[in-house]
Amino acid sequence: MMKRLLNSFGIAFSMYSRIPMPQCQWSQENMEYVMCFFPWIGPVIGLLCVGWSFLAQAADINAPLRNAVLLLLPLAVTGGIHLDGMLDTSDALSSWRPVEKRIEILKDSHAGAFAIIICCSYFLLLYGIADSVTAEMMPVYGAVFLVSRSLSAFSVVTFPKMKKKGTVADFSEKARTRRIQITSLVYVLAAFLWMAGWNLWYGGWAMAGAALTFAYYYRMSVKNFGGINGDLAGWFLSVCELVMPLFMVAGDLILRI
Repeated sequence: MMKRLLNSFGIAFSMYSRIPMPQCQWSQENMEYVMCFFPWIGPVIGLLCVGWSFLAQAADINAPLRNAVLLLLPLAVTGGIHLDGMLDTSDALSSWRPVEKRIEILKDSHAGAFAIIICCSYFLLLYGIADSVTAEMMPVYGAVFLVSRSLSAFSVVTFPKMKKKGTVADFSEKARTRRIQITSLVYVLAAFLWMAGWNLWYGGWAMAGAALTFAYYYRMSVKNFGGINGDLAGWFLSVCELVMPLFMVAGDLILRI
């Protein structure tokens, strides 16, 4: 059992991050708990972001460089796999075509005009948000990456699937659904307790942003695609990591009124 869990851990990190891992056999048994370990990449990113933020503050590094590195750290860890899904989904949604055509656009490896526009807008807004995240908010911000991945893992084994074949369908079919659902919710609860321990106000706003994004993700994926796939899961994760700190910043503005 321990060997199977270690293999699931290795598969999760080798597939969804650029962190070097020993080679693992991608058997059905080894893939059963991959979604249990996928959220663990979140705390790695969170620790790097929080560590960098406090290092930049201590070293008096200028804000533009601090913010730019803060944006690039998640990309460095993940290799942009989730962002790629967000851009493919944006292209499909912006086409305003029937469901079958949207699914066809998702499969297209070429970036359309809307993907480029969304990408620029995403990072511009994320940069502004990062510039507004204070030192007091940073420990809460660090937990955002665990929440987004935990909810994404929950959706992979719970939401309707766009098609019977593909990465998400394969993981869902081979996964221990109930255990992954419970584990994902435990991670979300742990992240909220961490946030609340540092600052309940910011943590509450961040979780409200996650809940609204998750609800919209379900409605959007079912209505426009008939279910989720890897690209849509990446869309949710990327958008969630934008909306949660955005809600934190909104909560901070309300405090100042």
